[in-house]
Amino acid sequence: MPHKTFFAFILPSLIAMALFIALPIVSVVVQSFHVEHGRILVEVESCQPFGGCTKETRVDTAAMAELKAEQPMGQFNGFGTYLNRGHLAVNEIGAILANNTGFGDIVTRIYNLPFYKALSFTLVFCFVVTPLAMALGFAIALAVNTLPKVTKGPVIFFSLLPMIITPLIGSLILYWMIQPNGIIGATLRHVFNDPTLSLRQSPALTWFSLLFYGVWTNAPFSFVVFYAGLQTVPADTLESAMIDGASRWERIRYIVIPHLAPLATFVALVQLMDNFRVFEPIVGFSAEANATSLSWMIFNDLAGDAQLFGSAGATSVLTIIGVVILLTPVLIRTWREFNHKVV
Repeated sequence: MPHKTFFAFILPSLIAMALFIALPIVSVVVQSFHVEHGRILVEVESCQPFGGCTKETRVDTAAMAELKAEQPMGQFNGFGTYLNRGHLAVNEIGAILANNTGFGDIVTRIYNLPFYKALSFTLVFCFVVTPLAMALGFAIALAVNTLPKVTKGPVIFFSLLPMIITPLIGSLILYWMIQPNGIIGATLRHVFNDPTLSLRQSPALTWFSLLFYGVWTNAPFSFVVFYAGLQTVPADTLESAMIDGASRWERIRYIVIPHLAPLATFVALVQLMDNFRVFEPIVGFSAEANATSLSWMIFNDLAGDAQLFGSAGATSVLTIIGVVILLTPVLIRTWREFNHKVV
């Protein structure tokens, strides 16, 4: 394809990416180097005819409005937001490393810092939900592929329901189910004979519920991709393996899995990116006391009356860096496989 024709094809995509991806990222990076202006306080004296005079401190709204008009992005703070206690907490970690009672104490105290607590759950969610959802989706795809044509349609429909339901609604449904009077919560109380058992009171059980929800909602995507890939597996190769006496497991291991390996890389990339921004289940489960994520930190900075745009921007930039680091090994492997095939 001539270069001019190729450029004409990709120009609309490049413009859209510049407008809706590149520019917002640049804006977030710039905002992350600023913090909100401090309050300008004035002392006001009010006098009553018979009550004397009293002094009170108020915010000078006129001066604040003038300051915000002059510096709408806020006060320049450099890397201060990145290094403060709410993010990388450099000074706090230095103090912990300098004065501690052992490795367990270091881990506990660092985990209690807001950013690292959110990062811990985010990484656990990624590295637990992604492989389990891929394995479950692959298993469902294998099972559906062997069903009669009459039953395939309804089974595929019900298998896709978790992906069809809006994530927040799905998390609310599961949240109601694990309540003490919900079907799951009541069943667990009956099974363990513990009337005080609650999945929301224990941090470990809360994490388990969120991870279970993540696998439940992510598995349908893996199922769809792997099921489509199974339709492209060469039938003559499978028949030859059956004639040679290969078992079903051997056919899956030596024929199906290698054939679907490129699709598995694609699914892993998509789900890692999706799981790294986990947010809806935390809000739906009201699990902020036991589990937070980087996306929830951004939401928390922007949801209050005093919106912390600089803090939210810093967390967003750190999230982007985390996604790049997370995907780099997979991208390098894909690039090497592509170069190997070209050679």
